[in-house]
Amino acid sequence: MRRVASKALRTAFRTFTSVSAVEAPRVSRSHRFLGATLIASGGVLLYTSYSGCVSAAQKAGNMDVTKFMAQPITNLEALEATPDDMKTKMELLIMRIQKEFCQALENEDEDNSKFIVDRWSRHDPKEGGGITCVLQDSKTFEKAGVNITVMTAPLSKQLQASMRARGKELPEDKKFKFFAAGISSVIHPRNPHVPTIHFNYRYFEMQDEDGNNKHWWFGGGTDLTPYYLVEDDVKHFHSVLKAACDTHDRQYYPKYKKWCDDYFFVTFRGERRGVGGIFFDDLEGDNANDVFAFVKDCADSVIPSYIPIVKKHKNDAVTEAERRWQLLRRGRYVEFNLVYDRGTKFGFATPNARIESILMSLPLHARWEYMHKPEPGSPEYKLTEVLKNPKDWL
Repeated sequence: MRRVASKALRTAFRTFTSVSAVEAPRVSRSHRFLGATLIASGGVLLYTSYSGCVSAAQKAGNMDVTKFMAQPITNLEALEATPDDMKTKMELLIMRIQKEFCQALENEDEDNSKFIVDRWSRHDPKEGGGITCVLQDSKTFEKAGVNITVMTAPLSKQLQASMRARGKELPEDKKFKFFAAGISSVIHPRNPHVPTIHFNYRYFEMQDEDGNNKHWWFGGGTDLTPYYLVEDDVKHFHSVLKAACDTHDRQYYPKYKKWCDDYFFVTFRGERRGVGGIFFDDLEGDNANDVFAFVKDCADSVIPSYIPIVKKHKNDAVTEAERRWQLLRRGRYVEFNLVYDRGTKFGFATPNARIESILMSLPLHARWEYMHKPEPGSPEYKLTEVLKNPKDWL
């Protein structure tokens, strides 16, 4: 096993990417190399890796890790000893969501493509790590990344300043350490009639070197970026998210839907990245468990909101013009992620960041054309009008 792993790692360093490439017998020849992946709370430096799903025999104590794509990042004994700790709850939630979503996506690939699973640690393993799952160049998905990260590290001065700007009271004469656990996923389908989906749910906890000035909050959201507008699909997507929100507070959906429309606005283009969804950040409350329950329901809504749309359109006929339009819209997706995305900025500001991880959200292929404008009245034009003028879909 060690010789196989060593061979895979040597192969990685000979590829044009600087990310670890892991040969996986579960996937076809064209899928053997791991692409870039996004970390929910920022990039990390690859230290060790693991390829393949957890076998049915891998269990520890009362925890069945076969429900996950790989062993949890935190020591199993520590997780079992602290079931009521929010850090434990969040890690186990994102581990479960990752496995369920990866399986749901694999089920939509008729060529039996499987996710490459890469379990890695930060340069200092005591700071945690993550599990990156990537499916690339399959029949249904051009690039699909589902990543979790669990890390504890010093909070840089740059990030402290950013958090003060967002209202956090952090004394400037103190050093801070943070804990972050999150799941982040971006799915770029092959067929232009299947939208791109992005979701990210995270928990953040921090305190100073003396154990004081403690802060915690949740953030996240799910949003849809179609290339061709099918209103019934968008209504379905939003209705599932609304149902998850309404279980907790009927004001959540309209509030977080507007926040999503505003957050994904590309100022220099005068349009939104997609047709929205929900988005929230710095979500606190009197009871962390109540907020966690809301985040859990939002994360559980991803599969029913998206997979039916994939099933409906993955085999639709595609013209060359539709493919070209898809690539143009993916160029706009790249623009938002590089200029505005909070996760990208956080990653760049995190010490020992791994650039490939930060940029996982970028598609394999994109296109820019000088002064391109869709023909008025065309399906492409119809989409851009909605991106400029968000609708109340429900």
